Amino acid sequence: MSNGPAVEAIDLVKQFGTNRAVDGVSFVVPEGTVLGLLGPNGAGKTTTVRMLTTLSVPTSGTGRVAGYDVLKEPAAVRRSMGLTGQSATIDELLTGRENIRLIGRLYGLPTKYLHKLSDELLERFLLTDAADRIAKTYSGGMRRRLDLAVSLVASPPVLFLDEPTTGLDPRSRADLWEVLRGLVKDGTTLLLTTQYLEEADHLADEIVVIDKGKVIAAGTPTQLKDEAGRASVVVTVSAVTDLPRAAELLRQHAPEVHVEEVSRRLTAPASGLADMTRIAGVFAGSGIDIDDLGLKRPSLDDVFLHLTGHRAEQEDTTETPTEQEAVR
Repeated sequence: MSNGPAVEAIDLVKQFGTNRAVDGVSFVVPEGTVLGLLGPNGAGKTTTVRMLTTLSVPTSGTGRVAGYDVLKEPAAVRRSMGLTGQSATIDELLTGRENIRLIGRLYGLPTKYLHKLSDELLERFLLTDAADRIAKTYSGGMRRRLDLAVSLVASPPVLFLDEPTTGLDPRSRADLWEVLRGLVKDGTTLLLTTQYLEEADHLADEIVVIDKGKVIAAGTPTQLKDEAGRASVVVTVSAVTDLPRAAELLRQHAPEVHVEEVSRRLTAPASGLADMTRIAGVFAGSGIDIDDLGLKRPSLDDVFLHLTGHRAEQEDTTETPTEQEAVR
């Protein structure tokens, strides 16, 4: 590993006929950090990963992984990274232990070392009890964990994860997040693509938002959310009849107040916890019964709305034929 960034995308372009699936994408991933490549299906995330992992040749631009150029030194790039795609690539007719050892033999690892390594990886990914079951009996979450274990056989310093939790239930997704945090703690650099806003928020140190093949925003989750707007104090009164008086009281401290009768909720801009505490004090002596009072910060979904004019779940998730070609 060089002393420079773990991953660099340098003005990457990928064109299929007249369609630019990736249009001048650039970013840097420092060592030991997590970059979340966030965007809807068809945005160009997978195509970008394929170029950085030498599976697809850029139309123009280049990239570096562990200091190696993807065009000039593809073999060195492949030795320096692991890749987990959208679909598990394990052999379903082998056991979990056999899958790991098979990859280890392909890398030429010594048998004695490989036996120890397979036990360590199975334990790390919570698969020890299922180690000698054939993989086709595994649940979706177990297959994804085994896929990750296999990708770490050669101890790569950089790991690319393309939609790592797609299709998993919330519990399996949370378990996998915990495993990924452990990898980063041990020094692995992660680049993960996702269309899940919550996933990027939980895992990524930096986020690059891609839409229609272009980078439309980049920054930490907090920075991106701050750009989408201020935090808000949300007050829920017990009785709908108290809404007018509560709104009048709140306007004395925050001129912009949004009232929702059905939910008995009032929302006003706030700069942080200090404003929430002050407003809580105002209502404490008002005689108005309150069910709830809290601080709501902008979410990454609000970031999408701010940047694109629509929320992420309203995106067209149908991939274009050229993007499907890129995934293959």
